[in-house]
Amino acid sequence: DEAARRRFLKRLYIPLPNKAARKKMMENLLRDQKHTISDEQFELMATKTKGYSGSDMAGLCSEAAFGPIRCLNEDIRNVDVAKVRPISMDDFEEALGGVRASVGSQDLKLYEEWNTQFGSF
Repeated sequence: DEAARRRFLKRLYIPLPNKAARKKMMENLLRDQKHTISDEQFELMATKTKGYSGSDMAGLCSEAAFGPIRCLNEDIRNVDVAKVRPISMDDFEEALGGVRASVGSQDLKLYEEWNTQFGSF
């Protein structure tokens, strides 16, 4: 609404991350985790996640990171960390089935129009 817009000094539209940014996000999110993801596989996942937001990427990595834990047939409270396998490309492929892009193309169009009309930059 008009009154709410006036209260913000700056109105910024932050576009969805591009392929390079999505790849870097995955690399950063998995930096401290055991994984077997190669650079080429990160590239492939970055391509497959076109249209994903930063939050979507975080959710995807989190879901993939649970893959090795789900494979355990033990109470996870008593599992030796050394028994947990590294995160794999299969975990990401499976996570893609449950984590979808949260921003649709129609939403993007509305945000871009809003930015043209009201944005600060």
